[in-house]
Amino acid sequence: MRLHKEGTQTLLLGAVVLTGLPLTVHHYFGEGLFFYILGGLCLTTYFLLLNFFRIPEKNLVKDDSKIVAPCDGKVVVIEEVFEPEHLKENRRQISIFMSPLNVHNNLNSIAGKVSYFKYHPGKYLVAWHPKSSTENERTSYSILHKSGREILQRQIAGALARRICWYVKPGDEVGQGEEYGFIKFGSRVDLFIPLDAKVLVELDQVTVGGETVIASW
Repeated sequence: MRLHKEGTQTLLLGAVVLTGLPLTVHHYFGEGLFFYILGGLCLTTYFLLLNFFRIPEKNLVKDDSKIVAPCDGKVVVIEEVFEPEHLKENRRQISIFMSPLNVHNNLNSIAGKVSYFKYHPGKYLVAWHPKSSTENERTSYSILHKSGREILQRQIAGALARRICWYVKPGDEVGQGEEYGFIKFGSRVDLFIPLDAKVLVELDQVTVGGETVIASW
């Protein structure tokens, strides 16, 4: 199993803490019911951390006529909104919520050139809160397709997330399905796509980053 580079420190610290706790209990109190329960909880917690930071194998979609999911998760919003930060026009917003059980690497929904990027410090409201899109810690990241169409992707930190990572800057050429960032623990990604794009997902649909086709144009 391949693990994401953003998990290195967390997994090392987790290994020390989650091994140390049951060993400390064993040292002072010996074997007993509490020792076995604590050991089981620590082992389960570490497996969850490994699951979170894994890099799964995927069959990435490479199609200029398709917009693919930027992450694993569940579709929680499909609505027409005005995007005021960069695009400054009405767009179709599609939001995907990532639970702590999902991998949290974020992928480019289309290929193109990075036309805009900005990091916003902010709050840590739960990721499904209506104001999280404008008040939480977040990044706004726009890709200009060779056809002249542009989409904006927004990483949003959630109540558990405290660190958003990104690996792109304005002017970069990016490929569809390539990784551009990572969010640690519960969070979401918003997509702002053209209104004439045909949406191919439904509310509550589970998505696979780089594989699920969100829309076509």
